[in-house]
Amino acid sequence: MNHWLPFEWIVASRFLREGRMQTVFIIAGITIGVAVIIFMSALLTGLQANFIRRVLTAQAHIQLLPPKEMARPLGAAVGGAAGLGEIPVVQAPLQRLKSIDQWQALARQIQAMPEVTLVSPAATGSALVVRGDASRAISLIGVTPELYFQVVDVPSKLVMGSPRLTNTDILVGLELASDLGVSIGDKLRATSANGGDNTLTVTGIFDLGNKGANQRTTYVALRTAQSLLGLPGGVSSIDVNLRDIYAAERVAQRITRETGVEADSWIATNAQFFTAVQAQKTSNTAIRFFVGLSVAFGIASVLVVSVVQKSREIGILRAMGVSRAQVLRVFLIQGGLLGLLGAVGGSLIGLVALGLWRRYALNPDGTPLFPLAIEPGLFVASLLLATLTGLAAAFAPALRAARLDPVVAIRG
Repeated sequence: MNHWLPFEWIVASRFLREGRMQTVFIIAGITIGVAVIIFMSALLTGLQANFIRRVLTAQAHIQLLPPKEMARPLGAAVGGAAGLGEIPVVQAPLQRLKSIDQWQALARQIQAMPEVTLVSPAATGSALVVRGDASRAISLIGVTPELYFQVVDVPSKLVMGSPRLTNTDILVGLELASDLGVSIGDKLRATSANGGDNTLTVTGIFDLGNKGANQRTTYVALRTAQSLLGLPGGVSSIDVNLRDIYAAERVAQRITRETGVEADSWIATNAQFFTAVQAQKTSNTAIRFFVGLSVAFGIASVLVVSVVQKSREIGILRAMGVSRAQVLRVFLIQGGLLGLLGAVGGSLIGLVALGLWRRYALNPDGTPLFPLAIEPGLFVASLLLATLTGLAAAFAPALRAARLDPVVAIRG
């Protein structure tokens, strides 16, 4: 078999076999390092994706809002009755519910942007729902179901009923339904502050995973909300989803510049959470860097010792006509093989560890703690990274071996 291998491969494999204990220990070290990188990377990636999924299942990537009422200066007399002059007094205006100006044209303009995948108008405001002697203040969200349910997957959160929303239907939260004592098919009287009222039928009860949200959130058809809130044909917000969720702040700033409409990205509204996600990514990168660095130093130290131990053999090979380039390649091949073999072992251990995590890290109800995707690209990247690290770590010892003087090396 060796007859068909290049000379450098034959010598490199023989050197590794002769230093068997050193080879086993360094491969074991690389294996552990690669397994840690794979396991931690997959775990932190899954955790981050789970956090982001939980945030974005309850809100759009970008939300467009009408401009706020501007403060207006009021004149105030100075100098008492003498009326020596006036100084402006700025009074904060009352923020009233209003529609986004020319929202249909704005929605078309936003939808035409290449980064945007979905535009969903909504009419949102406060209302009071009454059933018998019980009443509750609610947040009324009027939506177009086929659009909004792609932003917030309400149908998957239903615990009872259906997501149907006609002009006389309403979806309510689990706690609100319990407080009012209603079930599917029951009637509620909804009244808004501007005098609008309507009798609505409960068609679905949902659980958003948050008690406070379940007590106040309700969904109705867009036209129903427009009528109740006094926004005929208008909307109070426009939800926008993007292809790249991390481009939300950049796109929001661009929308504000081009349209003058206030655009809030999920990154800005969840600034602390996003900072935590970025810190998590930085920590993951740091872990991988230092583990890779320790692997590189381990390979380099073993090969430096190998150069010292094999100096006589290297001298003999050089005296027999082996070139410096061939000696260099011998030790580079050793470094690459050590990295590759360790990466293969680390990938297998990492795969087993991830499998055990998915099997035993469960919630009390038996569901996974959080989705953990095993991506083939992670293993391929680990194999390449470990092999390249081995080659890089072997370069200095290989260069030293190639520069050995044959006569000095043979004399020892």
